[in-house]
Amino acid sequence: MKLIVKEYDLDSSEPAVIIHDDDCIRLGVKVHDRVRINSGDVWVSLVGNSDTIVEKGQILIPNIYLKRYNLKDGDEVDVAHSPKPDSVIYIRKKMDNKTLTKEEIYAVVNDILEAKLSNIEVSAWLTSLYINGMDLDEISHFTNAMVDTGDRIVFERQPVFDFHSVGGVPGNKVTPIVVSIVAAAGLMLPKTSSRAISSACGTSDFVETFCDVELSAERVKEISEEIGAVFAWGGSMNLAPVDDIVIKVENPLGINPRAQMLASIMSKKVAIGATHLLVDIPMGAGTKIPTMDVARAYVRDFTDLGHKLGMHVECAITYADQPVGQAVGPILEARECIRVLEGDNHPGSVVEKACALAGMILEMGGIPNGADKAKELLESGAALKKFREVVAAQGGNYDIKSSDLVPGQYTQDVVATKAGFVHSIDNKSIVQIARAAGSPSDKGAGLLIFKKRGQRVEKGDVIMRIHADNEAKGIRAKELALRYAPIHIEGMLIEKG
Repeated sequence: MKLIVKEYDLDSSEPAVIIHDDDCIRLGVKVHDRVRINSGDVWVSLVGNSDTIVEKGQILIPNIYLKRYNLKDGDEVDVAHSPKPDSVIYIRKKMDNKTLTKEEIYAVVNDILEAKLSNIEVSAWLTSLYINGMDLDEISHFTNAMVDTGDRIVFERQPVFDFHSVGGVPGNKVTPIVVSIVAAAGLMLPKTSSRAISSACGTSDFVETFCDVELSAERVKEISEEIGAVFAWGGSMNLAPVDDIVIKVENPLGINPRAQMLASIMSKKVAIGATHLLVDIPMGAGTKIPTMDVARAYVRDFTDLGHKLGMHVECAITYADQPVGQAVGPILEARECIRVLEGDNHPGSVVEKACALAGMILEMGGIPNGADKAKELLESGAALKKFREVVAAQGGNYDIKSSDLVPGQYTQDVVATKAGFVHSIDNKSIVQIARAAGSPSDKGAGLLIFKKRGQRVEKGDVIMRIHADNEAKGIRAKELALRYAPIHIEGMLIEKG
């Protein structure tokens, strides 16, 4: 059937062409069926139908397809019913806990990229991975399939070091410090980071408060080879794009299948050409990795998968029973990060973690006594100089100072209702309070934690300060803090007998 192209830019959970009800009947298709479209290029799309927003004889095509296939309003295309792709069969096969071949995995990944699978089918894929998992060969094929759907950055300068934190612990602002130390030692570490999905703040969310993170692959290569480092948002490049599509489907499900997480992380590292990778695995209550046994299993997964992919991988299991440092939220974390680079030894947890992780990377690069060397580079100001070079190359102010960063003006203090010692801090509650304050979209929003585990607290002490860009959000965040009471205070007396 010949139909006339009309452009549309309606927000949709999944891209689909829209055809008039009568034309759908003539084509023999219904909602979530697929049509084969010949526009010179032949491609397949999901179908939506309407008798109001599209006229008979027309086909509404979203902008993403118009750009991809060089179409414009008024063009004529040939439209016909298309059967379900074979990848649906392979998803059912994985649901039945069977092993998939390389070709079958590539088919699923390519069909996700080409939007040949509905969100329901992608959800079924993720659920099957969550329940049944994948063996190491399958995860290796899955990783390479995601890499092959996008671009790769090929560096002339070798080796290429990389660093990744599995996440799950709030306030983990060590990445720019680690990267700056490593680059100051003469190694190259082109760091791509993510934005927050369900956390209070991703690395790119706070780095963009002082420089541009949306860089092209070409610019990432230029800055990295010239300066030795970069702080880029991975989503600004076409690296393993299927991963970004899957995350949007995965988030509402509230699941993070092991196979998907491993392939997601490693595909980005393969795409950027990493030869050496350090993985930070934060372990503790309220994180993605709750126990040492789970953490050690991930160490095996990452190192074995790295070997299969031709990458040297080492892992660090780090303490994560409470937030790293005091600050949670974009500007607050950026300010604390820069303070450490400026030479402030507080918070000690940030300094210690950054130097320990940077030290491991230095030793991977052949530099002995890595942690000591890392601390020397931090204390001498060499890491700060390198940090400023990267910031300037990414459009920021070379003379950036921590004092330049001002958090939200609306503050709410949370005080201790009794004396005692901080017994524990609930990471999940901290994240929810920071998000209620507006983080990460409101850059000035977040919170400062003044009392950490093991510290003495007197009744009436300010134990947490909430910052917000909006007064109403600040009030709501405090109400949540009072309800959740995330900082647990205990006295020395456990029980009277």
